[in-house]
Amino acid sequence: MKVVIVGAGYGGLRAVEKLVKRKNVEITLIDKNPYHYLQTEAYGYIAGNFDICDITVDIKSWCEGFSRDIHFIQDECIGIDTNNKTIQTKGQTILYDELIIATGAKTNFPAFIEGLKEFSHGVKVLSRAYQFKTQFEEIIYKKVKNSDHKEFNIIIGGAGLSGVEIAAEMAYISQKFINSIGIKKGNIHIYLIEAYDSILNGMDSYIVKNTLIRLDDLGVKVMTNSFIDSVSQNTVHLKTGENLEFDFMIFTGGIRAIGINDIFDVKKNRLNQFIVDSYLRVEGFEDIYAIGDCAEIRNLKGDILPPTSQIAEQCASVAAKNILRKLDNQPLIKYDGKMDGMFVALGGEYAVGTMFDTLKLKGYMAYLLKKIITKSYHYGLKLRLNNSFRTRR
Repeated sequence: MKVVIVGAGYGGLRAVEKLVKRKNVEITLIDKNPYHYLQTEAYGYIAGNFDICDITVDIKSWCEGFSRDIHFIQDECIGIDTNNKTIQTKGQTILYDELIIATGAKTNFPAFIEGLKEFSHGVKVLSRAYQFKTQFEEIIYKKVKNSDHKEFNIIIGGAGLSGVEIAAEMAYISQKFINSIGIKKGNIHIYLIEAYDSILNGMDSYIVKNTLIRLDDLGVKVMTNSFIDSVSQNTVHLKTGENLEFDFMIFTGGIRAIGINDIFDVKKNRLNQFIVDSYLRVEGFEDIYAIGDCAEIRNLKGDILPPTSQIAEQCASVAAKNILRKLDNQPLIKYDGKMDGMFVALGGEYAVGTMFDTLKLKGYMAYLLKKIITKSYHYGLKLRLNNSFRTRR
C-alpha cells in the first residue's frame, strides 16, 4: 500500500510514526519546507529564549532515523487527481492508495480590516516569527544604545493562546531588561487587543482568571471588547475611534487553511478547512484523510475542537489506525478526541494550566510540567535525528 502524507507538522510526523511499523506500507512525506517548525514554542523564540535550532528539525534527517525507508520529498503540492489517485507537485506526480492531508493553516488576516496584513505580522510561518524576533531584538538594542528613553509600543491583536503567550513572554523580557539596566519603567508598552469580552475564549475559567492576574503583574495592557477597524503604518484604529500607535504589531486573531485547501474543490467551512466525517475522511472520499488545522475537527458530540498540536496528533493516530485497519479488512474507528490538558506559558518560569479536568496548577509547577511535556516531544524528535546520524556513519 502506498500512503502519501502531505505536511510535516505535528500531525504529519505523528502519522509517519504510526504507519512506519508496518513493512507493507510504503510512506511518502511531502512538505515544501526542509524543516519541521515547532509552532508551540514561537513565544519563546520571539522573546529570545530559544534559538532557531530549538524550534526546527530537519525533516530528511528525521526520516532517515527510522529503521526503514521513508521517502521525503521537499516540494509544493499543486493538485490532486482523485480519479487517477495522484498528487501533483511542482516537480513530479506521485501515486497514492491512501492520502493524509496535514498541511496546517496560516494566520488569517481578515480582508475587511484594511491594512492589517500589510502592517502586522503572524507567527504561523517561521519566516514571520523570525522577522518579529529580529524587530523585538532591535527595540532592545535601541534601548541599550540610546539614552533618550524613547517609548516603544508593541501591539498584539488576538488574545488566544499564541497572543497571550507572546504578550506575556515579551513583557517578562522587557521587565527583566528594564530592571537590569535601570531605565525608567513604562518605556516599553505591550497592548493585548481582543474582540471578545474575555481573553482565551472558551478555555477553563481557572486558566483565564490566573492568566489575567499574571498579565496585569507583567504590565500588559489587556483590552477586551476592542474591535480593530483598520491598521495604518504605525497606528491601530479601533472601532471606538481610539487610535493606538505602535512600533510593531503581531496578529494572532485566527487561522485560515491554505495550500491544498485552495486547490481541492470539496466541501469546506468559512475558514477554508476541510469538512471531514467521524473517521476523519474528507467528505465524499474513502481514501483521503484530513487532520489537524487544515480540517474542521469535531468530537462525536459535534463540538468543534481547537486547532492545537495535541488535537493534530490525536487525529494522526486515528487516521493511521484506520488506514491499517482498512488494509486488514477491519472496521474503521471513529475519532472522539478531547483536550487532555492545556498549559499557558506566561513569561519566565511561570505558567497556568489544567490536566484531565481535575488537576489545576499555576506558577513554577505548571511551568515545569509544561516544560516536561514540550521537552518530551522535542526529545523524541532528537532521538530520531541521533539515530539518523549513527546510521550514516
